[in-house]
Amino acid sequence: MKPVNNAIFNSVKTFAVASLLTLSSNAFSASLSPIIDDFNNVKDNNLGIARVLITDTTAGGQTTTELDVSNGVMQIKGEIVPPRGQPGWSSLVLPLGQMNEPQDASKFDGIRLLIKVNSGNVSLSANSSEITNYDYHSAPVIVTSDGKFHEVKIPFESMRRIWSEQIKLNTQTLNSLSIVAFSPQKATFEFEVDEVSFY
Repeated sequence: MKPVNNAIFNSVKTFAVASLLTLSSNAFSASLSPIIDDFNNVKDNNLGIARVLITDTTAGGQTTTELDVSNGVMQIKGEIVPPRGQPGWSSLVLPLGQMNEPQDASKFDGIRLLIKVNSGNVSLSANSSEITNYDYHSAPVIVTSDGKFHEVKIPFESMRRIWSEQIKLNTQTLNSLSIVAFSPQKATFEFEVDEVSFY
């Protein structure tokens, strides 16, 4: 009787562990939606987390930025006034998890934007919790300034660090994405974003 009970217990335990792993795997893979932000909410992205604006004022610059969200589009415009001896920038940060917890985006190939650039330079960065000096993997966003929205797909493989050692982006440790207006000298910028997603 005892061996039978042990066999039943072991079978139930194995089934429970397998079920838990399956559920955990499904919950984990479903935890990061491909749509990060469609700008239908005035302050939060589609993951229910507030967007964050950071500028070079933290480094001594005087860049100013205006944000406006309406009809599912975010308009970002302003003037870059760089800190002495450094480029100036304004960064819209889209967190992927609460408290900057890293998220696994390895099932995706890259990042997709629907964007209209009216003036200025724009780049996109994928921010990994493994990078500690803020030199995140990034790529320029290049579109024609023709007053139209363009679909831009940026593969993770094409993203590079600017001043640090080139290491492979670990897409299992992403905590946010950043859309950055930048310039080495005083300049204005204006662009609109309709959607940010993984593909």
